[in-house]
Amino acid sequence: MSVFRVSSRYAKSLIDLSIEKGVLEGVREDMNRLLAIGTSNKEFVSAIKSPVIKGDKKLKVLKALFPNGNELTLAFFDILSKKGRESLLLDIAKAFVNLYNEHRGIQVAEVTTTFAMDDKQREEFKKIVKQISNKQEVELIEKVNKDIIGGFVLKVGDRQLDESLNSKLNALRLQFSQNLYEKHI
Repeated sequence: MSVFRVSSRYAKSLIDLSIEKGVLEGVREDMNRLLAIGTSNKEFVSAIKSPVIKGDKKLKVLKALFPNGNELTLAFFDILSKKGRESLLLDIAKAFVNLYNEHRGIQVAEVTTTFAMDDKQREEFKKIVKQISNKQEVELIEKVNKDIIGGFVLKVGDRQLDESLNSKLNALRLQFSQNLYEKHI
């Protein structure tokens, strides 16, 4: 079975159980923290995915990182350790966050500009994303990239709106590289 399917099933089980127990927000915080640790610490990712390190040691590391973690999260770590699925933990956390956003009606969008946005621009982008996605709540991930020269790149789900000067220059460059006219002698 593919990693995506397995991690999605574990994430679905975790979100259903956390909703049933009334601890959805606490589990979400733990999953976001786990993803943040995975992003910032490559040694942690290597240790969790290592087939050489035993499951009980991985579980001790997880419990040490989450001393105040939700009881359900800690029990979930224990189950994953017993099943030997610790290597899927970050994939499960990503799938959980996606399911949480879907459950709460949150659309995540990524905006790349050449400068830091102010509140007015942020609200304009949120309004655009709401129109595209038909969801009432929007979470913007803002990135600054000087290479796009000007304009913006907006990614909403699997759609991308590229209004950057860099892409327009590349399109012009491509258009000029095609010789549509031949010289007649």
